[in-house]
Amino acid sequence: MTSVAQIPDDNIADIRDYRSNSLWRLTLRRIFRQRSAVVGLSILAVLFVMAIFAPFIAPYSPTEDFIGEEGVRRRDPPCIHLLGCPEEQPQFFLGLDGNARDVFSRILYGTRVSLRIGFTVITVAILSGTILGSIAGYAGGWLDNLIMRIMDIVLAFPFFLLAIALVFVFGPNLTNAMMAIAIVSIPSYARVIRATVLSVREADYVEASRALGANHWQILFGRILPNALPPLIVLGTLGIATAILDTAALSFLGLGAQPPTPEWGTMLGSERNQIFSAPHLVFVPGVAISITVLAFNLLGDGLRDALDPRLVNVGADSK
Repeated sequence: MTSVAQIPDDNIADIRDYRSNSLWRLTLRRIFRQRSAVVGLSILAVLFVMAIFAPFIAPYSPTEDFIGEEGVRRRDPPCIHLLGCPEEQPQFFLGLDGNARDVFSRILYGTRVSLRIGFTVITVAILSGTILGSIAGYAGGWLDNLIMRIMDIVLAFPFFLLAIALVFVFGPNLTNAMMAIAIVSIPSYARVIRATVLSVREADYVEASRALGANHWQILFGRILPNALPPLIVLGTLGIATAILDTAALSFLGLGAQPPTPEWGTMLGSERNQIFSAPHLVFVPGVAISITVLAFNLLGDGLRDALDPRLVNVGADSK
């Protein structure tokens, strides 16, 4: 029987690559067995296609207005030639807003803005939370107490009110709104990372790495933090939905994206008083926000069920 010491280094590397690939394939199979994840991914695929190909799909520029065009009025309802709209009138699939701009084009370009908001906010929050949480959990002592007490102070304030206060301090625009949401989201990720580090740092394989001469950075980033990836992925996916919704709420209040940026919250805020006279101007961006948030929530729920070892083991035992 061949011992591990007799296996050539190239073969050991091949075995590790095979195990890694097998683990990824197994994880993907678990994800695609979750109906909620499949539905969420399907909706997100459509949204990404809309965002990427918005310049080719949108019939008009999102900032182009048709004031002065013959037969065109502000807040006109949808006009589709195939559904009986007169041929001499310009075609607007979802009507016009209060500035006589095409709502359909603005919704398409708004998909780009909302997805960029979600991924930017969560990237900043996860990176900052990972750094703070890993340092607090690994170092311990007074540094752990200092970092986590600061996180507790941030958590003591109502989430949305603190974001509003930060935007007032920094100034009302989309970038500052994104940074405000990212800052108030950091404690959630820092606490998850810290809990993982505390539960893993005394494990046998960590002690073995320490005995073999691995430094603190190799132990932290090579041994401990990989165990935090599954809960972090799930929390980050759900966090994207929260970031999109909260930033849209700030834009609705006039603290986020400023006109004429085609952002769904801004579109809702500018036409909120037209819910009875022009309901399509409120209904369409509201549905766009709801569908996007629902897609990320479904994906997050599916990832949680697929990546949670306890749920996976229960499912395996039931089979």
